[in-house]
Amino acid sequence: MADLRVSWAGLSLRNPLILASGIWGESGASLAGAYEAGAGAVITKSIGAAPRPGYPNPTVEALDQWGFLNAMGLPNPGIEEYPKEIAVARARGAAVIGSVFGGSAEEFAELAGRMADTGVLAVELNLSCPHAEGLGADIGEVPEEVEAVTRAVRARVKVPVIVKLTPNTSDPVALARAAERGGASAVSAINTLKAIAIDIRLRRPVLSHGIGGLSGPAIKPIGLACVWQIARAVTIPVIGVGGIRSAEDVIEYLMAGASAVEIGTAVAFDGIGLFGRIASDLDRLLGELGLPSAASAIGLAQRAAAPAMPAAPSVRGNR
Repeated sequence: MADLRVSWAGLSLRNPLILASGIWGESGASLAGAYEAGAGAVITKSIGAAPRPGYPNPTVEALDQWGFLNAMGLPNPGIEEYPKEIAVARARGAAVIGSVFGGSAEEFAELAGRMADTGVLAVELNLSCPHAEGLGADIGEVPEEVEAVTRAVRARVKVPVIVKLTPNTSDPVALARAAERGGASAVSAINTLKAIAIDIRLRRPVLSHGIGGLSGPAIKPIGLACVWQIARAVTIPVIGVGGIRSAEDVIEYLMAGASAVEIGTAVAFDGIGLFGRIASDLDRLLGELGLPSAASAIGLAQRAAAPAMPAAPSVRGNR
């Protein structure tokens, strides 16, 4: 049997499969259920300072084999109420990571501190939601803001800090480097891609908010590319996210340089039982590949590839 355990940023997980934020994290019971089904850790819904109802329906649209288009609007009960759900999940033995969102470095730091006080293993900063004005990617697409938020949180908490990055940028590496400069323990890449669908009969966007975020199999190559680029540019661990539905997908991300993966949309399609199935398949597939552990797969494709090209010198013309 292969050893599925992975260790990164001071955390030790029984396998590299993490329930992504925003899926199945409404309650402590659902978080615990995902862990009991075989996840290595579970991430809460993104929690803000106050209760937030989110956008009116429709907020989710299934796109056949592509995945989901969603604009939920970060609905959550707020930091005053949600800790009781974390207590339920932890009482059942779940390894819980808390996700928070805010509108400023100061708000992120305050929320992260209160989240850390619940006993979570780590805090993930949602700097990448593509459809919440003034939050998420509106802050997280600016390297200086990413660095400032990360630095403020790092000064407030002792647990590992994971920064979740947006793909809606021309330079994900710059964002990852900013997070690293700010003291991040790890980065997760990617969140959903900004997208829209139009109902031609109603002559309006399918989602009430209009613009949403695309997740699922359609974004896997983009997620892999971001992980590949980021892993070559930073020294902190990278968590791969996007389109993961099988053990093969997991190993692709590990070989691209990810130290763990987050799974979200596939849970909505296949249920939490997929964690146990993927873990079992991962054990078998690692054996077929002659790899003794999940950790031994990390970065294999990176090491087989040519080294990253140095930055081209600027051209100023003849003098």
